[in-house]
Amino acid sequence: MKIVVDDKIPYIRPSLEKMGVDVVYKNGSGIGPDDVRDADALVVRTRTRCDARLLEGSRIRYVATATIGFDHIDVDYLDSKGIAWMNCPGCNAGSVEQYLRSCLLLLEREHGLCLQQTTLGVVGCGHVGSRIVRMARELGMEVLVCDPFLPQEGLVDRAVIESCSDIITYHVPLTREGTHPTFHLCHEGSFGRMRRHPLIINTSRGEVVDNQALLQALQDGLVRDAIIDTWEHEPQISLPLLERVMIGTPHIAGYSADGKVNADNMVIDGLCRFFSLPHPGRVEAPSLPSAFRYTGDPLQLYDPRTDSRALKSHPDWFERLRGDYPLRREHADRFCQ
Repeated sequence: MKIVVDDKIPYIRPSLEKMGVDVVYKNGSGIGPDDVRDADALVVRTRTRCDARLLEGSRIRYVATATIGFDHIDVDYLDSKGIAWMNCPGCNAGSVEQYLRSCLLLLEREHGLCLQQTTLGVVGCGHVGSRIVRMARELGMEVLVCDPFLPQEGLVDRAVIESCSDIITYHVPLTREGTHPTFHLCHEGSFGRMRRHPLIINTSRGEVVDNQALLQALQDGLVRDAIIDTWEHEPQISLPLLERVMIGTPHIAGYSADGKVNADNMVIDGLCRFFSLPHPGRVEAPSLPSAFRYTGDPLQLYDPRTDSRALKSHPDWFERLRGDYPLRREHADRFCQ
């Protein structure tokens, strides 16, 4: 049995080697038809488009993406060919929560924002959004929530979010069809309705926010500022927008070691179930360096300004900064006493 795996998926290699299968590691954006023709399974991230162009004529029976999102998977094609597939819902929810918490604390400490007097609008209340709602309320913020796919008790319409929020954050999948498509969910018309000139945060998918319209809204003063982790046209992102935003990071909000390990374990579980393979045991996140001493400040574990400075200094390194992302833990471990 042969599995082709994106070589930027961390921590998973020792477990795959214990499963007694032939594993080939390839750069995700470079995986092509010749690589998968004689493979049985494919393990990817968002950089590999899984569709007829890649899979037609192959013997692939199972596709796993070690990500929450699956807009890079042509689900209709896979279903038509009887190819099973899986994603990893919720795997990096804690990591995105950490990213947002750190950003909110920076707004409070560095920009004088009183969180207890600030209204946060959360668009999308699934695995990630629900954690953001809980975290923000713990910080004393007023929170408005919009999600048309949930029972509407206690939720509000998106127009209320846009007109009554000081900060708006998006936590939705990228969809282009259906009753509530999210492509350019935040667009030129949205900015015109934002009476409080809010700060915009996007950690979902780049195409959820119209980047050109956002840049214009920033220039026109319709939006106070922005924190952007996911961009349109990655890795060829808008340099004027990157220069203008408060924090701009290379699609790494969900890139904690803990989130990656969660995805690894979900992928391994799925492979073992589908192919009746022996389970190699759980993947564990690596420890922080033994010299690390945690003081209790969340920004000590993660400060998004570091990633933002790196990207703003080297925007052409987008893929390198993302692919070679350093160890980041969501919680202090046993070495941090």
